[in-house]
Amino acid sequence: MSVAGGAGRLLRGGRVVARLLLVWLLSVGALQLLDELLIGFSMADWWQPTVCALLFGVLSAVVWPLILRIALPVALFTLGIGSFLLLGAGVLAISFAVPGVVVTDFGTAVVVAVAVAAIGALVSSLLALDEDELFFRRAARRRARSGPGGDGELPPGVLFLQVDGLGYDTVRRAIRDGDMPTFARWLATGSHTLTDWYADWSSQTGASVCGILHGDNHDILGFRWYEKDRDHIVACANPEDAAEIERRHSDGRGLLAVDGAARGNLFTGDAEHVSLTMSALPVLTGSRRRRGSGDGVGAGYYAYFANPANALRTLAGALVDVAREVSASVRQRRAGVRPRVNRGGFYPFARAGTTVIARDVVVSAIIEDMLAGRASVYADFLGYDEVAHHSGVERFDALAVLRSIDQQIGRLHRARQLAPRRYHIVALSDHGQTQGWAFADRFGESIEALVGRLCGAPQPDPRRGADTDARRPAEGWQVGAALAEASAGGGPIARRLRARVERAAADHPRTATGTPDAASRAAPGVVVVSSGHLALASFTDHPGRVELETVEREHPELLPSLVDHPGVGFVLVRSAEFGPVVLGRDGLHRLATGVVIGEDPLTPYGPHAAELIRRVDGFPHCADLMINSRYDPATDEAPPFEPHVGSHGGMGGSQSRGFVLYPSELPAPGEIVGAEALHRVLRGWLTHLGQPEPPARVPDEDADRDRDRVADPAARA
Repeated sequence: MSVAGGAGRLLRGGRVVARLLLVWLLSVGALQLLDELLIGFSMADWWQPTVCALLFGVLSAVVWPLILRIALPVALFTLGIGSFLLLGAGVLAISFAVPGVVVTDFGTAVVVAVAVAAIGALVSSLLALDEDELFFRRAARRRARSGPGGDGELPPGVLFLQVDGLGYDTVRRAIRDGDMPTFARWLATGSHTLTDWYADWSSQTGASVCGILHGDNHDILGFRWYEKDRDHIVACANPEDAAEIERRHSDGRGLLAVDGAARGNLFTGDAEHVSLTMSALPVLTGSRRRRGSGDGVGAGYYAYFANPANALRTLAGALVDVAREVSASVRQRRAGVRPRVNRGGFYPFARAGTTVIARDVVVSAIIEDMLAGRASVYADFLGYDEVAHHSGVERFDALAVLRSIDQQIGRLHRARQLAPRRYHIVALSDHGQTQGWAFADRFGESIEALVGRLCGAPQPDPRRGADTDARRPAEGWQVGAALAEASAGGGPIARRLRARVERAAADHPRTATGTPDAASRAAPGVVVVSSGHLALASFTDHPGRVELETVEREHPELLPSLVDHPGVGFVLVRSAEFGPVVLGRDGLHRLATGVVIGEDPLTPYGPHAAELIRRVDGFPHCADLMINSRYDPATDEAPPFEPHVGSHGGMGGSQSRGFVLYPSELPAPGEIVGAEALHRVLRGWLTHLGQPEPPARVPDEDADRDRDRVADPAARA
């Protein structure tokens, strides 16, 4: 062992001893101060604060981690607050053990526990020591003693760190402006290379992450979509639906199939170790737990909340973020910033859950994965995407979240020295975001209401005020007038569609309406599902794909009014005569032949728009109408169909371009089009580093039976 290494260990050991002494002395002082300030807390003799501080240190360092293994659900379901309730009980126990110490009630004990834990957190910050890293360092030494390891015996591992929703252009500006100093340092030193990749038409986490992790995102149409054969709206954020999506796309050879870990994702990538991952949540009572899920959410939560100081820091950070969100919302309203959306209610707390609590737990789990020497880890940092939805793509509070994520990635980069193998870091995003004024706010009605109205759904009487709400803009009457003019005049494609309808409609009565079942209808026989900048309309009275000619016959005003609407960029529909056709206001594009009449409606949507849309047209559950919002290249804006400021899910602008920041020593990927192509690049990098290919799946009758129960509602009942 080198002299430098021995000196480093001595220095670190000295810092640990200094920290312990400082915490002990400050805790003694804190207890003496609390004795003066708290009515229900007293210590009569001089020696009692010294002994109590020592016992509390033993409680926090030794007893508390053991208790938490049993009481982890308390910390889990209270986001750390329950930790201090249990510590309060420990303080009561100490008061009973030390003669002369009086703690009159449980509330006083909790206050004492929080105060002493705060001392530990403060000292750790002053000495630049992270409690969890000290814990992990000890764990690494134990693992090193218990088994073989080292860089020479293991191929390098890879951390895939996903910054959800961060577009290529936005990350470049954030690096330039100093909002992501870790990324900037990597690029400046030449250790990493930045490139972009093109998302699928469905530029959202469900399609992207399934494609990235499993190499297959076939038939994933949005974050939500309607399946006519089941009369069911699939939602990626629903645990049962996420499990079903993974069942359809996993072949057992996902990106993380060989000793991998999935942290905070929608899907597992066939990882053996998962936590905070939607598709792995238990959705069937009594069903067999999935392979490798034994670490569960506890892997991250236990490692993090095992130290009370960590729980206190996270709780304090969450409260600060709630205050930051309220302040940012008020500033937007006072300044009259547009576009903006409602940010009240429970949202400030939900935001803190993604930007602080989930982030800290995921980082803790990743460090534990590195110390365990796992081959690959894929983790999702969701905070930026969540804030950009409500604040804006590059507004100050969204960029502040980016800075905090960059800081955590830098921390993981430094923590690699604790691991038994060398690790590379690949940072990437699943898509970008395009900013715009929400469709319903801008035009006075949602896309669901618009399609329902054009399909004959009864509309509220505006004279009774039922057609107005707080979301309607002040100039709504002007917007209504503009819409009326657009419908009355119309562009060339709308006029052509109306002419076809007038020639064909007279002798064809409308199909009878069926009875709605599970999915709500925007109009009788019509289901509309929105997913960011994409809306999907299905006609439930007809099995399979409904053709353009049928839509014209049964809903003559629908297509002309949609393509003429100022918030609609284009509509995909299947024609009996021409196959898949993309309709825009001033032109159409026949995908089967490439024939364009008038102006190509896909020109503003990038060089790969036609091939990506053609692929979706072949999906079994492709909606009868696929409606993409209108993108304006001059302003780089598009109106999302959901109540968001920054949004994604369709085509147009930055939402379609994600980024990849990869170690320069890895092979250059070239142009990447689609999440499945990105999966092949990432899989190729793992192979290049010497990691083994995942084995073929071994049939598992119990697991197959569980998956069948997820897919079959009758079996679940």
